[in-house]
Formats: sequence, C-alpha cells, structure tokens
Amino acid sequence: MRLAATAVDGFCTRIPGELAMSPSQLASTPLDQWHRDAGARMVPFAGYEMPIQYGSIVTEHQACRNAAALFDVSHMGRLRFDGPGSVAFLDRLLTRDIRNMPLGRVRYSLICNENGGILDDVLVYHVETPSQNPYHLMVVNASNREKIIRWIEPLLADFPEVIVTDRTDLTAMIAVQGPKAMAACRRLFSYDPTRLKYYHAVITNQFSKPALVSRTGYTGEDGLELIVRAEEAPRIWENILLAGRDEGFMAAGLGARDTLRMEAAMPLYGHELNETIDPFSAGLGFACDLDGRDFIGGDALREIKATGPKQIRIGLLPDGKRPAREGCEVLDQAGNSVGVITSGGPSPTLDRPIAMAMVDASAATHDTLQIDIRGKRVDATRTDLPFYKRPV
Repeated sequence: MRLAATAVDGFCTRIPGELAMSPSQLASTPLDQWHRDAGARMVPFAGYEMPIQYGSIVTEHQACRNAAALFDVSHMGRLRFDGPGSVAFLDRLLTRDIRNMPLGRVRYSLICNENGGILDDVLVYHVETPSQNPYHLMVVNASNREKIIRWIEPLLADFPEVIVTDRTDLTAMIAVQGPKAMAACRRLFSYDPTRLKYYHAVITNQFSKPALVSRTGYTGEDGLELIVRAEEAPRIWENILLAGRDEGFMAAGLGARDTLRMEAAMPLYGHELNETIDPFSAGLGFACDLDGRDFIGGDALREIKATGPKQIRIGLLPDGKRPAREGCEVLDQAGNSVGVITSGGPSPTLDRPIAMAMVDASAATHDTLQIDIRGKRVDATRTDLPFYKRPV
C-alpha cells in the first residue's frame, strides 16, 4: 500500500473486550492532556485512552441538546486519497456513487464485502487545498481503521495512480454539536460556517491555521466537525469553549456521545452494523446507489433489495424503567425468539428506556414485542426511528 463496559452515572458504556488493552499499549489523542487536566475519566476504547465523562453523562448530554458540547473524536481514522484514479477507485470501493460529487460535499457511505455485509460506515469528503488541489478524505471508525487499510491495499493494484495517506496521527478531529454551536462558531473562522449546508465542507482558517470544517455530526443536533493539525488541536478546542462560554458550552465524553446517538437512532459499528448485517437490514438502503455501477458487494445488495432483507432494525420502547442492554433477546407475544437488542439504555431526553433491535422481518411490523431483561420478560412497543428529532 502506498502510504506516506463500564457502568457510570447510571449509564452503561460497553468497552469491547478485544479493544481493552493495557495503558502502555494505548494511543492518545492530541487533546489527551487537556482531558486529564479537566478531570476526565479515561477508558480504553478502539486502541486509545479516551474520556468517557468529565462529570455527569446526563449533564453533558443535556448540554448538547440545549446549548452545545465538544467531543474529541480524534480516534476516528482519516484516510486521504489523491491522484487521477481516486474517483474510480472509491467508486469501486463504496456503496455510494461519488463520481459526480461536487467540491465541498460530504457523503455518508458504506464499505461492504462481496456478500453485502458491512465492513464499515464512512464519511467521504471532496475538498481542495488552498492551492486548488482537489482530493478525497474518508473518515472511518476507529476500531476499523486497520481493517479498512488491509481491505483496500490489494485493490490498489488496479489503480496505480492512486495515493492513499493515513492522516490520523497527523491531525485531530473535534465535534462541536448543539443548537447554539453554529452561531458561536461563526466568528472563529475566516469562512463563516453558518453558510455551509448540511453535509458540506470547506477548508478555511482558524486564526491563520488551516481547518477542514464540515456541517456533520453524530448526535442528532446541528453542528460542526473539524479536522485540524494535531499540534493546533488544544488551542482550537480552547477557542471554541471560550466562544461558547456564555452559552453553556461543555466538553463531553464517550458516554454522552453514545446516549445522544442512540436517541438519534444512528447506528454504531459493532452494534447495529457488522460484516453479517447488510445495509437494507440496517435501514441504510439510502446509502446504496445500485444502478449503473460495479462496486464490491453490489450484486449481493441488488439481490437483497429484490428479495427483501431477512432481518430489520427497529426501535423499541420497553415498559417500566429497567433498560434493555445489548444482547437481550427479543421475543414475540407467543414467546418465540425473533431477534436481539443491539443498543439500549436510558434516554435522558425522553426520560425513559429506549432500545434498537435487529429482528426477523416477519416480526418487524408487530406493534408489541417482549424483551428478556435478566430473565424477566418486559413488554416493549415498536416505534418509528429516530427516537428524537431536533426542533426545526
């Protein structure tokens, strides 16, 4: 390849066992010292030590819903694609058609295997440098970065002019999310980010230092995600907090990020997405451009679309206060097993438990199902996703 679960605050954030390494093996983000100075509780996640919370997960969650919260998402992988064949290469790799993707656009896509199973969900940026050199940047999930690099390496043999650069360690990524995020950030950059449409991006400056700014996020709120030089991250982080000081901006950790994305019904790799789940089962058919393209997994996805998926992701509202966790069995009213909870927990916004599940297609239309929560069957009402939509 050419390359230049812990329970806290009443909530449960599951740390996959295979990712739980000793501190000496873990990487740190460029904001690591800031997190420690702020008293963050640090946990192993996807090969990094990351902040799970600074104080209360609920308080950090509510700051994002009511004002704005800052998230260090520097652990996410950032791969840059240059060269005249990069569009053709990405068209072969991705489920989404990017051949006519204009400069300044960001597109959600998937990378699938030949059977249509999801290897990762990604964001693809089409931007240009200040010297007007266009390129594509792909943001991948932290736990999948090495896997995706291994996946694309042999494919590059057919695209000798494509240069792939792993920019993860050279850069940092910051998300500022919430209803007051855009107004407070508009004075921080040479380009007013409030001019950006949703899923658009621009390379601008933050006090004369370059920053890639996109109107994207993973919380269900409006806001920005920034990709900046690693050495500039602490200064930019502090500048954003200062700009939002009077508005109630707050740093937030992985715990709040998970409760926010669950309320917004955004799938998480390893939960709602994996190599045995196809996009149509996950409710992501919109991210599959099947016509007039030859991409990896395309034939399998066309067949799944024609016949219908065997399982479907649904939303459930369990009765009572006890939350259903990942792995809980889902049953129909006759007691037959029809699926499994993929994500679940308390919703700070709705003040009740919520859950997402993968269930048999035949059970996906049932109004009421049951969840086995620690040996007790609890009724749950099927509901449309997402659980939460921000006010227009």
